[in-house]
Amino acid sequence: MLRALILGLFCFINLAAQAQEEILARNYMEQGAYQKAAMIYEDLVEKNPANTNMISSLVEAYQQLEAYDKAETALLKSLQTSNNLIHLEVDLGYNYQLQGNTEAATLHYNKALKAVAQEARFAYLVGRTFQKYSLLDEAALAYNTAAEADPRYNFDPQLALIYGEQGDIEKMLNTYINLIERNEKYQSIAQRYFNEFITEDPENEANKIFRKLLLTRMQEEPNLLYNRLLSWLFIQQKEYNKAFLQEKAIAKRSNNDLNGIIVLAEVAENNNEFELATSMYEYLINQTSSADLNLFANQKLLELRIQNASADQLKSIKTEFQKLIQTYGQTPETLALQTAYAHFLAFKMNEKKEASDFLEKALKLKINRFQEARIKMELADILVLEERFNAALIYYSQIQKNLKDNILAQEARFKVAKTSYYKGDFEWAKTQLKVLKSSAEQLIANDAQDLYLLITDNTVHDSTQTALQEYARADLLLFQNKDQEALAIYTDILQKHEGKAIEDEALLAQAILYEKAKNFEAAAANYLKIIEVHGEDILADDAHYRLGNLYAEELQQPEKAKEQFEEIIFKFADSIFYVDAQQKYRKLRGDAIN
Repeated sequence: MLRALILGLFCFINLAAQAQEEILARNYMEQGAYQKAAMIYEDLVEKNPANTNMISSLVEAYQQLEAYDKAETALLKSLQTSNNLIHLEVDLGYNYQLQGNTEAATLHYNKALKAVAQEARFAYLVGRTFQKYSLLDEAALAYNTAAEADPRYNFDPQLALIYGEQGDIEKMLNTYINLIERNEKYQSIAQRYFNEFITEDPENEANKIFRKLLLTRMQEEPNLLYNRLLSWLFIQQKEYNKAFLQEKAIAKRSNNDLNGIIVLAEVAENNNEFELATSMYEYLINQTSSADLNLFANQKLLELRIQNASADQLKSIKTEFQKLIQTYGQTPETLALQTAYAHFLAFKMNEKKEASDFLEKALKLKINRFQEARIKMELADILVLEERFNAALIYYSQIQKNLKDNILAQEARFKVAKTSYYKGDFEWAKTQLKVLKSSAEQLIANDAQDLYLLITDNTVHDSTQTALQEYARADLLLFQNKDQEALAIYTDILQKHEGKAIEDEALLAQAILYEKAKNFEAAAANYLKIIEVHGEDILADDAHYRLGNLYAEELQQPEKAKEQFEEIIFKFADSIFYVDAQQKYRKLRGDAIN
């Protein structure tokens, strides 16, 4: 027992020492101290003659020193020790290639390929070694040779990557489609690779090739996979109507599977395609036999109708909400409906007390802490609406405390910052925002960054913070749906603080309200002033993009719209509007958009 323990301890110490030597050798390689690295690797290979990683590292060190003879000797010695190290023939061939001896290099490459033809399992290491040296044609040949020799092996993942590196988009896409056909679990993985080539632009070469490949396959042999991939492509291109057609075809041929339409409807809604989203939710209601899905779609339809509803229509929507609640009940399962109704009452009907009372009843249901947090979040939002800031902060803080590290806690922290900003406590707001700027939740991080910059930019040179306080007041009025009062404050800010840091923010916010009120000429004038006076500042690309949309969609001035989108293309390549501006510019120029 003691002997075994001592032996085990000795082995452990030996392995630890070897690991330290490997790290040291790799450090020498990274520093360019190849002679020192080679000495260590020589010792390691002597101790571990079958360790191909060590052999490859030793060969690499020799090659850096242009000691090709030593590299050759090491490789030949290792090849003699085992018939399973056939990939070292590739290393040996490359060693000859470095010396300009292409004939000898080809000879050894062919030896490796011949071995692959006889034993397909060698293809993994042989192909990978070819790839290591960027010998992509040879790597592809290795994988294809093995696949032909033994069809049980599937090298489509490796081949697709190689074709992508070679720029052979059609072969790459075809290979990935073949891979997904064999096993649909690869679809999400393949789509991640597609994203390196597929863009929002339907005229992008890879988009056109992918669409053609899928349509050709559908004509030859219908397969739901092709519909799913076409739907995915159309979603990337923001052609949600075309994606809807594919999803309906999928539903009809897959026992009424409506999951794709549920996802697509929410994507369309999030991209302001409200009419199309409405059609999708109506389709779900007509097709589903699920009570849960029926409730979900009906609730979504009501929320969409709220967008541009008149006072009379809002009364009708309230009645529809009440009918849904009566039908499905006030239970933990219908909390999403209940909070949506309370939000509607408070923010659209100005019935804040009724909304709060309704939510207080929901808190008494048998709910979990996440459901409780959602109700408290809505209650806190209503308190902010009433300007009862301290009471709201208590609720937000409770959510943070009860759900640490959850996304709801991060959302609550952002609302603490926003509420503090509304009440003029800018330092505390910044403290919260500093934490959130590095949030893993990108939307929260972006919003936190924007608000942090707004506060910082407008407190550095203004110790009184007067302009920022007025701007925060206008922001609160927007939250309270008091657009005209907010507009008046923006006008006041622009008169009192002309040329100050707050000016471009106020111009943009005012322009958005002008657009909402259909006062497009006034909005355009604001955007133009941002471009003229603040053309180098952070909101310049925003102004160009919004002005381009205004000229194209409302003022019917396509040439002026083109100029604005062109500015983004040539001057703001890192803008979030860049790709969309490209598409809109091409459309205005008359390019064919399929």
